[in-house]
Amino acid sequence: MKSNLLTSVLLVVAIIVMVNVLSRQFFFRLDLTADDQYTLSKATKDILRELEEPVTVTAYFSEDLPQNISRARTDFRDLLVEYASLSKGMLNYEFVDPADNPELEQEAAQNYIQPVLLNVREKDQAKQQKAYLGAVIKLGDQSEIIPLIQPGTAMEYELSTSIKKLAVRDKPVVGLLQGHGEADPSSLSQVVQDLSILYQVEPIDQTADPTVAARFKAVAVVAPTDSFPPTHLQALDDYLAQGGNLFLALNAVQGNLQNGQGTAVSTGLENWLRGHGLEVEPSFLIDERCGSVTVQQRQGFFTLQTPVSFPYLPICADFPDHPITRGLEQVMLPFASPLRFLGDSTVRFTAILESSASSGIVPAPTTFDVMDKQWSDADFPLSSIPVGGILEGVAGGRGRIVVIGDGDFPVGGQQSRVNKDNASLLVNSIDWLSDDTGLIELRTKGVSSRPIDQAYLGDEAQGKRTFLKYLNFGLPILLVILIGFVRFQRQQRIRLRRMQERYA
Repeated sequence: MKSNLLTSVLLVVAIIVMVNVLSRQFFFRLDLTADDQYTLSKATKDILRELEEPVTVTAYFSEDLPQNISRARTDFRDLLVEYASLSKGMLNYEFVDPADNPELEQEAAQNYIQPVLLNVREKDQAKQQKAYLGAVIKLGDQSEIIPLIQPGTAMEYELSTSIKKLAVRDKPVVGLLQGHGEADPSSLSQVVQDLSILYQVEPIDQTADPTVAARFKAVAVVAPTDSFPPTHLQALDDYLAQGGNLFLALNAVQGNLQNGQGTAVSTGLENWLRGHGLEVEPSFLIDERCGSVTVQQRQGFFTLQTPVSFPYLPICADFPDHPITRGLEQVMLPFASPLRFLGDSTVRFTAILESSASSGIVPAPTTFDVMDKQWSDADFPLSSIPVGGILEGVAGGRGRIVVIGDGDFPVGGQQSRVNKDNASLLVNSIDWLSDDTGLIELRTKGVSSRPIDQAYLGDEAQGKRTFLKYLNFGLPILLVILIGFVRFQRQQRIRLRRMQERYA
């Protein structure tokens, strides 16, 4: 019997060891998250399988981190395990704890990994703890830095784009049109930074040379304010006829909150675009789902800063299933204009941005009354008004144009950052136009904002909100009571059975 027991134990141990060995090569997981948070994308798999040189990832992570922060270490390690497995030995990683080791701290500093201070509570005392949460990715003599890895962030995007940036040889060129008062690279710093991962971004000054070379994979025109001469417009037609791709973010109207005036804008690009079958109407799109502006109000001796909803700042949150908008949560378009398709069957139009179910149109010019205007349902009689779309088949069927009826949505600067989804909308558009859409889903992977659905915010939805509130509060209590009742009945049946004479 002892021999049989020993044999059984050895067999079980051998099976466990074999299962663990095989699981490193053959594994699967069920990912039930809404955005496939724990599933590697096809883009990442392609990047890892196409590696031609070894990549080394050195993760500088402190060991004794608070529970909510240590999750970042665990998630990052799990991610690296999968990366290493898929790369077939081309990716290696190590975890280093620089704490209490001057040499490793100096090494981390040389790699531009700086410690952060965490506020932790321990034994009823609040204190600050120094922690390392960064990584260095190296390929040959090149390196990329991820200075801070936080729990819940898009780790896959950071890691995959860093590897892609190191591995890519010849970056395709993307043009940023200049010469007509467009937003320059400094005012689009966040967009240029994201684009620079996979592309070489070059300004195109049409005042110096009107032509647009065919070597540009895509050309972006953002918020022009001056007129386009006919030669410049003809250069855009020639570029499209050669299979070029354009991204146009146009202001057909402009709003000035200082004087409360909204006026129409014309650069000549609107008439050119109309000739291709799409009109950016010189009107303001208003939406019940909107951003807010801050106004000053006097209350006695005090001046209060009060946020006020402003329908001229529409927020798009319902997107079609398209690579450009997939994964976006919400995009704010300040002083946007609706689009109207005028083309025939030779040109195809696809809407990618639309207003909510409660929206409207205000012709320009108009006057803004932020404080005294009382908005009602009658002001928003329309729904699903296109404000962004794609034209395919222009210029003889070879060109494609992505058009957004607002030019200012991606404009920020060195100091002010735009909404993440606003920048991603432009970058995703360039990716799609350039036929390099692999990293689109990674850039927007992870929930940045999940606002309450508009159907639950109106006065008519008061009953729904009350029902959900009491359901969330009462359902757990009801389940506990139900489980307790079932357990009580079961124990009572057991006791009655034991009391019977035949029970043994």
